Amino acid sequence: MQYQNSVTFKVWGRYALFTDPLTRIGGEKCSYQVPTYEALKGILSSVYWKPTLVWYIDKVRVMKPIRTQPRGAKPIKYQSGGNDLSIYTYLADVEYQVQAHFEWNYNRPDLEHDRNEHKHYWIARRMLERGGRRDVFLGTRECQGYVEPCDFGEGEGFYDHYGEMSFGLMFHGFDYPDEKEPGKFGARFWRAKMINGVIEFPKPDDPKIIRKFVRSMKANPPATIGLAEEGLLEGYVEGGA
Repeated sequence: MQYQNSVTFKVWGRYALFTDPLTRIGGEKCSYQVPTYEALKGILSSVYWKPTLVWYIDKVRVMKPIRTQPRGAKPIKYQSGGNDLSIYTYLADVEYQVQAHFEWNYNRPDLEHDRNEHKHYWIARRMLERGGRRDVFLGTRECQGYVEPCDFGEGEGFYDHYGEMSFGLMFHGFDYPDEKEPGKFGARFWRAKMINGVIEFPKPDDPKIIRKFVRSMKANPPATIGLAEEGLLEGYVEGGA
């Protein structure tokens, strides 16, 4: 489905590490074979984000063959301090085409005056042309990514005639308290599959998605959101309402 305010872009990089964030503390890490919905949403949020809107990833096209590469890392020992030696398994030489659109965040009625679809759409387009407002990362900070506008479906992809490929149960994304249900922070999972190189994502409210409650959490007061957007304040805090 093509939305009126859809944006399409290409993202690429030397390495990527798409993992389940719920299991990311310490230990060795192995990337999923394809990017998660939340990782792509994070990339687009680095390009352009406002609390007025919520980005939805419609689909992603895998352009290059899926290859992995192990690399040594020294993660922090959270219990005893110092560093440990681990092997991280990254995706190597990745390139994707992404189609996404935005919808209004109705949990923020205080920003109703800013719901100007034309304005936000064209700002997002300009930010894609400039490579994004912030640095783009492919899953983790050590995996630098780059973006530019493109037409979804253009060019030849490695899996264009590959048929169907299933990836089993995968992390889909997070339900944030200012986007979904106030006071609750949860995680979503789904059974991912790729058809001829294209993965179509279900929307976060799809009934087929598997949900897990993580913890109680409340969003910062609206007056502090601007600081959070500039990286000066965490956007969410734990605890009750």
